Amino acid sequence: MKAEVEEKVDFSIIRYAQCWEDADILLEALDIQEGDVCVGIGSAGDNCFAKLIKNPKRVIAIDLNASQIACIELRAAAYRNLSYPEFLILLGSRTGDSRLKCYELCRGDLSPTVKEFWDNRKHLIEKGIGGLGKFENYFKLFREKLMPWVHSRKKIEALLAPKTQEQAVVFYDKKWDTIRWRFLFKIFFSRFVMGRLGRDPKFFSYVQGSVGDKILGRTRHALRNLPPHENPYLYWILNGRHGTALPLALREDSFHKIRQNLNRIEWHLGSIEQIFSKQGITVVNKFNLSDIFEYMSTEIMENLYELLLNSSTKGTRFAYWNMLAPRSVPEKFKHRIHSHTSKGQELLLKDKAFFYSAFILEEVL
Repeated sequence: MKAEVEEKVDFSIIRYAQCWEDADILLEALDIQEGDVCVGIGSAGDNCFAKLIKNPKRVIAIDLNASQIACIELRAAAYRNLSYPEFLILLGSRTGDSRLKCYELCRGDLSPTVKEFWDNRKHLIEKGIGGLGKFENYFKLFREKLMPWVHSRKKIEALLAPKTQEQAVVFYDKKWDTIRWRFLFKIFFSRFVMGRLGRDPKFFSYVQGSVGDKILGRTRHALRNLPPHENPYLYWILNGRHGTALPLALREDSFHKIRQNLNRIEWHLGSIEQIFSKQGITVVNKFNLSDIFEYMSTEIMENLYELLLNSSTKGTRFAYWNMLAPRSVPEKFKHRIHSHTSKGQELLLKDKAFFYSAFILEEVL
């Protein structure tokens, strides 16, 4: 049986060439132990690879999109075959003119289908594979077409310069938060524009209220209360690469730990329902569910949640985000779940990928 979103959304393109969810708060929430079996939504693979840092027994990455599986497989080959500087160059986190050479070093580890996928995109690899998704191109449009009308390059550099939290608040309130910033931000991140250029319109099927207002509120929190110079997601949005701060899976100490544990990760194309059936997955200790529940009706979410519960044991944790549509444990299963509401709210305040309105952490009783 196909997942609901699979019947509505075009999955023939790379939607996310990197993971736009903060693995630092994810790993703190999941509290992965050695011997755990972890399941995660694949995306570009970053947060599934990040789980390997904690030495779990098994990490299973699942995605409906064959293009996302190609991203994951190439990342795995990059962890295995590249030096750390080469790895960052291939991803686009750092500038460099040797990306095709880096790809050739990885190519021999790719399956025939994935090799063909990337061989047909060599001209894009030269730009850095972390910038090739629809969502990343949406931010590129924001960076190159909108921001020059809003703030100068000098002011952007000032935003990203190290500051105390008090200084960041003053800078945002006095210099950044202009009428033009608010107006153009809310238009660009509206349901219509984001659905047309960033995410698929069907991803907003269950969203109510103003999309732009909600994202602006979260952006205001991030720019005032989280150090902008330590935020790799913000830095990429404004510069098209990473600065000194990197997402967890891309940091040097993480790179070596992930490389050591690459034999513990696997990736599968299909829905969670399909893969659990095919692979005979019966017990999972930690779930990273991205924001998939937002794309489902409450009825479909309830059915999937039941499947997850049936594959869980006492202490199994579910971690997932709400961007715009509120989702949490269905009423009929609340007696089987402890919701770590305070912890989720605490982690959301630290979330450097600041688009989300809620971070949900639930544990099986």
